[in-house]
Amino acid sequence: MKVEVFLPEDYRPAEDEPFMNERQVEYFRRKLNTWKEDLLAGSRDTVAGLQDGTRNIPDVADRASEETDRALELRTRDRQRKLIAKIDAALRRIEEGEYGYCEDTGEPISLKRLDARPIATMSLEAQERHERREKVHRDD
Repeated sequence: MKVEVFLPEDYRPAEDEPFMNERQVEYFRRKLNTWKEDLLAGSRDTVAGLQDGTRNIPDVADRASEETDRALELRTRDRQRKLIAKIDAALRRIEEGEYGYCEDTGEPISLKRLDARPIATMSLEAQERHERREKVHRDD
């Protein structure tokens, strides 16, 4: 059974505390879970809207506009579905004790980067190297 970690409402991870201590881990776990819940709620709203929105629109221009809006909404939801998979992977890394460490170098990922992008799997430097290699190979 997991022990509940006390986390003040105004808590922010700081560089002067041990990296990925219990409070930091709990902070990122909550941040990831909240983000996931928000995405899932939006997805439910979209599904409900699509079910309610199945109506016959006689004007061709209005119908085309409605279909374009739906296509855009579905594309957005697909991107969010992929983002949820990345959030789940980050939550798994938390459970396995690997969260916050670069998958490429094993070095800690900066707290600022994790706060801005909690699903990050690489340090900024490793990510930049990865993107440069990707660009070089893409240009071939």
